[in-house]
Amino acid sequence: MELHGLTIHELNELLRKKEVSAVDVTKAYLKRINEVEPKVDALICETEDFALKKAEKADKMIKDGNINDLTGIPVVIKDNMCTENIRTTCASKMLEDFVPPYNATVVENLNNLGAVMVGKANLDEFAMGSSTENSAFKTTKNPWDLERVPGGSSGGSAASVAADECAFSLGSDTGGSIRQPASLCGVVGMKPTYGLVSRYGLVAFASSLDQIGPITKDVTDCAIVLNAIAGHDPKDSTSVDNVRKSDYKDFLKDDIKGMKIGYAKEFFRQGLDEGVKKSIEDALKTFEELGAEIREISLKYMDYALAAYYIVASAEASSNLARYDGIRYGHAAEKYEDLIDMYMVSRSEGFGKEVKRRIMLGTYALSSGYYDAYYNKALKVRTLIKQDYEKAFQDVDVVVGPTSPTTAFKIGERVEDPLAMYLADVYTVPVNIAGLPGLSLPCGLSDGLPVGLQIVGKHFDEGTILNAAYAFEKALSFNAKPSIKGGAK
Repeated sequence: MELHGLTIHELNELLRKKEVSAVDVTKAYLKRINEVEPKVDALICETEDFALKKAEKADKMIKDGNINDLTGIPVVIKDNMCTENIRTTCASKMLEDFVPPYNATVVENLNNLGAVMVGKANLDEFAMGSSTENSAFKTTKNPWDLERVPGGSSGGSAASVAADECAFSLGSDTGGSIRQPASLCGVVGMKPTYGLVSRYGLVAFASSLDQIGPITKDVTDCAIVLNAIAGHDPKDSTSVDNVRKSDYKDFLKDDIKGMKIGYAKEFFRQGLDEGVKKSIEDALKTFEELGAEIREISLKYMDYALAAYYIVASAEASSNLARYDGIRYGHAAEKYEDLIDMYMVSRSEGFGKEVKRRIMLGTYALSSGYYDAYYNKALKVRTLIKQDYEKAFQDVDVVVGPTSPTTAFKIGERVEDPLAMYLADVYTVPVNIAGLPGLSLPCGLSDGLPVGLQIVGKHFDEGTILNAAYAFEKALSFNAKPSIKGGAK
């Protein structure tokens, strides 16, 4: 297999044996980007010169005996994470020319380990969307079928991994924005527990929900990247500092005998595609064959999660995006009549349709007379959802179910129907609301398109999720790959 098709751990083995150099690996991925990027449109910007310089530094680290799991490994960073002296646009005209003077903590961590950034990934503007069609610059295509969406908002991050444009990528997950595109693109994506990974340098959408996480080719790579980005950061006030640092690779065992796995009856209601349903039912049988104990549970407040999420997330977005006014940050209008008009024109020109919709919804929910009716009620529902999971985890170790109710849908199919678009996140938003860790991994194909299995665990129990995912991955041996032209080969 060519270098660009290998996993992190496979590349790392070659680098340790000095059978290839970091420059060789980087050039192989840059060549791959040149070949498939015009079709996939996963990247907002490519960083070829920067990448080659980083690869040379990585080779020096290897020569000096300082190699680690990510030294010389190509990565794509979602373009809502700050990268020093490299544009960070959030796929918005509002930040089209923004060049940060510092790195996000996760980017700094990867730099220190010698990882090589080969590009910044496209996304839904300010991470608001489920299809990557809300980008101000381009629409990313799903490598499995170029007429379909890759999911969102981390669609560029997931598509870049599925198309072998990088060995792994980083995405952000506010309501499923890592797991849903990972599901639609047939890769592994993890949202860590809220507070486990620093959000410093992540451009905020909804601060109590946002979380950075890895998108990788397999579960082993997911553990490797989580090792690199997890940990306390004093620059982030929401970063937790009393969690024992784990080596997540220690949990990669294929023995799950006796593990209690729950599935919620609410997962199998109307709206779940038959092909997706069958893949999930087959996955439950696989877990049972591996010696796990399958139990039915109930998440009775799950039906209210989507409504609560869009109130809370939009309210926080309204607050966070208030700073983009053309004076403090962002696009400034050239023609206006007075100060108030300058604010209005700058924001009207700078923000896209979906961002405006959520700002207006959030501002309305926070306004006098409606705060108690909407925002306060949403916070109460959030507590009930959290308690739902706490009750479930008294009986089970993890909860499994579908990541997305459907496989990848056609580009343009849901653009004019926001409600249908929001329903794409029906299985993922409860996890963010409760601040829990969740992982999506491929569990089969439906009509030639990948289906994602979601595994949710207790707070800071990423290890158990990785254990279950690794055992399932070994048993399933999902080896299908996109052909870029569409369909599996």
